[in-house]
Amino acid sequence: MSLLFSPIQIKNITLKNRIVISPMCEYSSTDGFANNWHLVHLGSRAVGGAALIITEATAVSPEGRISIGDLGIWKDEHIDKLKEITSFIHQNHAVAGIQLAHAGRKASFDIPWENAQQLNEHEGGWPTLAPSAIPFAPTDKTPVALSIEGITKVKNDFRAAAARALQAGFKVIEIHAAHGYLLHQFLSPLSNTRNDEYGGSFENRIRLLLETIDEINNVWPRENPLFVRISATDWANGGWNLEESIRLSALLKAKGVDVIDTSSGGLALEQKIAVGPGYQVGFSADIKKATDMMTGAVGLITDAQQAEQILKQEQADLIFIARAALRDPYFALHAAQELGTAITWPVQYERAKPR
Repeated sequence: MSLLFSPIQIKNITLKNRIVISPMCEYSSTDGFANNWHLVHLGSRAVGGAALIITEATAVSPEGRISIGDLGIWKDEHIDKLKEITSFIHQNHAVAGIQLAHAGRKASFDIPWENAQQLNEHEGGWPTLAPSAIPFAPTDKTPVALSIEGITKVKNDFRAAAARALQAGFKVIEIHAAHGYLLHQFLSPLSNTRNDEYGGSFENRIRLLLETIDEINNVWPRENPLFVRISATDWANGGWNLEESIRLSALLKAKGVDVIDTSSGGLALEQKIAVGPGYQVGFSADIKKATDMMTGAVGLITDAQQAEQILKQEQADLIFIARAALRDPYFALHAAQELGTAITWPVQYERAKPR
């Protein structure tokens, strides 16, 4: 059997293979509610053979949405439809995960296929929040620097969202601390210029993420997997970097985090990224080697042979598939065929299985 289709145990969860459907925003919610688009989108990837299906960035508060179309889990009314989705995923022998997120200063946008611009309050937008009053782009509105009370609310919102995720049937939580969103904004000195206990030193800049994990651990069973997505580097001078990511990952491991989902960038307009196939895999490999913890590789991983080689070279433990899964909901079924590995197909589709 190929490594890509070998099972892996993470706490109380056994993933049937190493293919994870990466969180990908769908911008298709109203007031944060999941709907049939999400059921079909996420459910079809479960039918398609992936082992772990993770929702798009799911806002822990209304002001934490990237856009007006973001999925949410800030109120109990959101639970029922999410529970329907997790049930379908589990019925199809995959595991349902949720990415909990707060967009911070990169919030209050219209959906991309409309005007993709940041919305003012009279347009249905809302005030944005950040560690410091520094906008992401010069044309963005200036965010409100979070007070200590505001920081406490953020932590409480993540805890409440984790409790709802458990009620909704999710078996994995991923905390979004990447791509320039709020928790990443606290990590990076480019966006965090605070002079209190949440800014300045490395220890202070990581404080909110660590305290958020403590809050989640108060309601999330310790036997359930907990992932954190980070941007391993800001790709910008003076920003968050790989050395800090390695130090952080070791501390996250001590907090009970199981997997570092290793992405990069998204915080600074001046980022310079050498994009190419698997361009972020080296970060995953370095964190895995330095901390001896499980990592996930993501970013322009587009075919089975490429994914197999990443695992063979021990650069990651999981392969997060994003755009390739949008193009092909049955990526895993086709990857198994390419690697000559026999896997179980949905019984409804058995008659189409290549012989």
